[in-house]
Amino acid sequence: MQGRFRTIVAGALLGTALLAGAAGVAGAQDAKHTIVTVVKLSGIAWFNRMEEGVKEFAADTGNDATQVGAATADAALQIQLIEDLIARGVDAITVVPNSPQALEPVLKRALDNDIVVVGHEGADLQNITYDIEAFDNAAYGEHLMERLATEMGGEGEYAVFVGYLTSNTHNQWVDAAIAYQKEKYPNMTLVVDKLESEEQQQTAYQKTRELLRTHPNLKGIQGSAGEDVVGAAIAVEEAGLSGKVKIVGTSLPSVSGPYLESGEIAMISFWDPAKAGYAMNVVAAKALNGESIEDGSDLGVEGYDKVKLDGKVIYGQAWVDVTAENMDQYDF
Repeated sequence: MQGRFRTIVAGALLGTALLAGAAGVAGAQDAKHTIVTVVKLSGIAWFNRMEEGVKEFAADTGNDATQVGAATADAALQIQLIEDLIARGVDAITVVPNSPQALEPVLKRALDNDIVVVGHEGADLQNITYDIEAFDNAAYGEHLMERLATEMGGEGEYAVFVGYLTSNTHNQWVDAAIAYQKEKYPNMTLVVDKLESEEQQQTAYQKTRELLRTHPNLKGIQGSAGEDVVGAAIAVEEAGLSGKVKIVGTSLPSVSGPYLESGEIAMISFWDPAKAGYAMNVVAAKALNGESIEDGSDLGVEGYDKVKLDGKVIYGQAWVDVTAENMDQYDF
């Protein structure tokens, strides 16, 4: 059973045609820049996939684009990485924050040092040049809850996971989902406050085991971090509750595929981290070249080809839903 806790990572690499069209947009840029993407943590499928997009951007444009991340999802370690990048004098930093609030001071220092800052999963960040989101967070949370409610028959007890209580994006999804449930599905009941998985499959598994012991009538779980749904699925399977507890949430096929196939997970939704990584770097390079992003701009990346601008926040339309029926279309 221990082997099942390990993330299943797809072996297929990002194809050169995956981000078709993006090279034409970003490749026209003449200036070469040093752009570093700082992720929540290294070594998990989500950010491994994002790094493929960063590398693809570098190959397409000739910019020095790389990705770094700590071994654990720790805001203090992210701050240290960003401080090091400021000291190096990089041209731009793109960041997926563990705790947006905690990063504000160091991001301000980056801006004060004339470094472009682009956030992702950080729509509330203040000290940024831009933040780019794959979609409107409230709409995404409502979408996940609608599917969970459908799976549960519109009634019964459920629970929700976030990576961290400080993860703004996860909380925006879940807050919108809960509000939507209360309005549309009053016969559903949230049994506990938001559960933190710490972005770890093992933690989600342990907390789901406890949840199933204390709430034997539980019918549904919604996950936010990429590993949540798998940790929950393993616990549900072990408890002999397959088919009785419905699971939906954000993940990747390479992580959750076996449990989609077995039916333990009803549906996952996600945006392609590679495309998000590519799009962040496009935005950073445009800002460095003195170009502004406008409502309706085409970043040359699928899902980000007609963006909406709200202040400094750029919204794409990039989520996809995957079930056992269509999972074979995705090799990551």
